[in-house]
Amino acid sequence: MAELLKSWQAWALLSAACAALTAVFAKVGIASIGSDYATFIRTVVILAVLGALLTVTGQWQAPSTVSARTWLFLVLSGIATGASWLCYFRALKLGDAARVAPIDKLSVVLVAVFGVAFLGERLSAANWLGVAMIAAGAVLVAFKG
Repeated sequence: MAELLKSWQAWALLSAACAALTAVFAKVGIASIGSDYATFIRTVVILAVLGALLTVTGQWQAPSTVSARTWLFLVLSGIATGASWLCYFRALKLGDAARVAPIDKLSVVLVAVFGVAFLGERLSAANWLGVAMIAAGAVLVAFKG
């Protein structure tokens, strides 16, 4: 079990499972309120859970120990996350979860492209085939036939 908790693959699968539950729970949760307010509630819950986790595990650190570059990119990441959540909840309010989530997961395709373009990462032909299949699958699931 300890080895499993050190595996990035295990954590990625847990992330996917939690993301799936997020879509289902959110679709039910936003039925009678605005999507932006629902995003706010979700964010408050996340802050509380993370604050408790940092306290329990003793991981709090002084903000001054974080470099300016790290602050910049974490702030940019936070802005992108907030924008993503607002768009995602709005899409869930307007569409079916089973169609919204696959389109949202086109982020996998964009991460591959951005990783190569901006981070100097390399993908094999088989990796690119997988990226293309993810894109095609998302499109096929998202549209009514």
